[in-house]
Amino acid sequence: MKGRADRNRSHPRRAKRSQRTSKVQTAKLSSRSQGARDRALHVLAAMRRDPTLRLSAATRSHGVKAETIRKYFPSELTKSDGMLRARKSDRYLATLYIPDAHGNSVPLQTRSSAERKRASQYLRDLGRYLRGQKNALAQWHGKKIAGVELVTAGRTIVAIEPALSEFSLYRTFNGGGA
Repeated sequence: MKGRADRNRSHPRRAKRSQRTSKVQTAKLSSRSQGARDRALHVLAAMRRDPTLRLSAATRSHGVKAETIRKYFPSELTKSDGMLRARKSDRYLATLYIPDAHGNSVPLQTRSSAERKRASQYLRDLGRYLRGQKNALAQWHGKKIAGVELVTAGRTIVAIEPALSEFSLYRTFNGGGA
């Protein structure tokens, strides 16, 4: 049976990708670098949402350089039809915040772009519920994201609504801008 090193040598593409993988530890980054990494992550998310979006336009709209994306997420850009495109998903860690049963922000350690997307959809549906769509949270009953149980009980949400309505859900829970 071949060992891992032998398999990587026999598949040059696999070996090349493993060499490019970044070992940047996010906990050791300065707040400025963490901000740049977060903006780079937003660029990749925007490119996933709109496959026709060019890297240069996405980086300009998020205030980050293409080199920053290559620094923090070296294996996430692929060349297709002469354009750099974001991979369909990633396995990078990111912290998002969702409300708990008391209205407090709970850190959610996501391990993939799929988990981040699910958390975003939950927050969107929570906002819809608060605006009057009573069935907006039906699909989230009993669900967890990254090990954190989601608040879906109507009575609980009504009880914590004053804490939620004091601020914008997106800005407060995800540290986003305007």
